[in-house]
Amino acid sequence: MNVRRRSSVAALAATAVIGVAAAPAVAADPSPSATTSAPSTAASGLYGSGDPQFDGVWRQSLALLAQDTAGVVPSSKAVKWLTDQQCDDGSFAPFRADPAKACDAETMVDTNNTAAAVQALWAVGGHGDVVDDALGWLKSVQNEDGGWGYSPGTPSDANSTSVVIGALTATETDPEGVEKNGKSPYDALLALALPCAEDKGAGAFAFQPDKDGKLLANADATAAGLLGALGKGLVTEAGEKTDAASCADTDEPTREQAAANAAAYLTDALAKDGHLKSALGGSPDQPDYGNTADAVAALAAQGGADRAAGPLAWLKKNAGQWAEESGPAAYAQLIFAAHATGTDPRDFGGADLVEQLNATGPAPQGAKASDKASHESKDEEDEKKDDSPFGVWWYVGVCLVFGIGIGFLISNRGKGQQP
Repeated sequence: MNVRRRSSVAALAATAVIGVAAAPAVAADPSPSATTSAPSTAASGLYGSGDPQFDGVWRQSLALLAQDTAGVVPSSKAVKWLTDQQCDDGSFAPFRADPAKACDAETMVDTNNTAAAVQALWAVGGHGDVVDDALGWLKSVQNEDGGWGYSPGTPSDANSTSVVIGALTATETDPEGVEKNGKSPYDALLALALPCAEDKGAGAFAFQPDKDGKLLANADATAAGLLGALGKGLVTEAGEKTDAASCADTDEPTREQAAANAAAYLTDALAKDGHLKSALGGSPDQPDYGNTADAVAALAAQGGADRAAGPLAWLKKNAGQWAEESGPAAYAQLIFAAHATGTDPRDFGGADLVEQLNATGPAPQGAKASDKASHESKDEEDEKKDDSPFGVWWYVGVCLVFGIGIGFLISNRGKGQQP
């Protein structure tokens, strides 16, 4: 699966195995060639032209969050499209064709879209009531083990728990204090970490236990789980530079050690090809661009930008066509990877990811005030340098005159020394 909606597909597969009914909304990624079942042009406020049935809220949330991260003020129409998707209880579904119609038992709301919307709307600001209601709903559907499944009532999984942790920390809510039966989200997440003694997948996170209760390494869940263990959201910055991560078991594993173990697993998985491969059963052996982008952000957050240099270089060289075909969420994932590594998203392998993302929906309002002020300040400094009587050309002129004077003096001295 190409963009991060693949966690939803994994949720469907996992819940089917353990006999839990899953929401049909997690069926598949949208395709650029998919038939649009509802308005999805810039005029509607939605980013992307594909059918929004399975990912409308997700891709809109990532698009707005990526724009904010890149210093862009999103279109007010685009923000309204997202807020209009919220149900009265605070939750979000992947897409509601008629937002004016009240949500009911048939509306397939979920934790992933709700948590992503929280992160986006908190970032753009001005929607405190929407965010509060969404957080209230997320807390109301927390599982007994402290975590979350994709759909309310389904077993906790690493991806869903991590994206909700991201929503909590983004809104300055300490996940440690969000408990159910004395269990926090971190407790649920660490329960899905594979011990270092495992022959396969040492240090990785599992998506969920399989039908026999065994934990199986999952690269997608590991990238998500690493960020979740660190208390990070979809947008993160490079952490402090550390030595190469290694897997180490302790009697009472900390979140930080679990993250280091996950980083060691991802580093090994990326070592051969510079990218991760699709983990979906039956998929051809092909690169997983979205998971690789997530891994870049996760590795940078855990051990500094240098830790992610290899896969970042691979993305710069190879991810352009994938992003163009996959749309807004893909561009957003690459922008998040760029941000986490201190890379300019406007020059990502020669591509301007921000411009390409903006082109998939309504035109943004412009640059954020802080970024605009920064650019204007730099421009003013440059102008002052150009206008100053002591600018570079003044300096060149002085040097030229000084050089001529020295030459004249030497010449005269030479003449005076002649017999």
